[in-house]
Amino acid sequence: MDEPSVRAVGWARSLPMGGGVKAARDWAREHLDALGWTTTAPETADAVLLTVSELVTNAHKHAHSNAQLTLSRDDNCLHISVHDTSAELPARRSPGTEGTGGRGMLLVDALADEWESRPCPHGKSVTACFRGPRAAGREGAGGKSGALTGPLSAGRPRRNTIGRSRSPRSPVR
Repeated sequence: MDEPSVRAVGWARSLPMGGGVKAARDWAREHLDALGWTTTAPETADAVLLTVSELVTNAHKHAHSNAQLTLSRDDNCLHISVHDTSAELPARRSPGTEGTGGRGMLLVDALADEWESRPCPHGKSVTACFRGPRAAGREGAGGKSGALTGPLSAGRPRRNTIGRSRSPRSPVR
């Protein structure tokens, strides 16, 4: 038994359409508080909460589905997963200057360290990963890719390895 093992902890919640977004955010905030992220990594905690809002909103608005929200944490990341009943994977859209929608996955792409979407037998799951205070410290500023700068990502190394058809990151100004 000399092989490394993965230790993960997780939480799950079902969120019905109509009122589920605020409940999802409040529920996620409780877990971020318990992990200490709201005090040790408040910018990352804010990014996680905005991502939770966007992913649950997408499940309700575009999939016309209840959302199953799962938070799981391992030694490297906090994984935010939302499952819905639509088989259609999220696609990048170019929002117009007049439009009020089309920016959700652009936000997730800018906030998360990594993200992906996968088809499932009864719909799809979209997962965004965030490195916490300890994981970010291990990789350091000289990690596998450059650090993204800006108020929501201060000190968080970013990698672009999971999301499909994603463009390289550029600094947020």
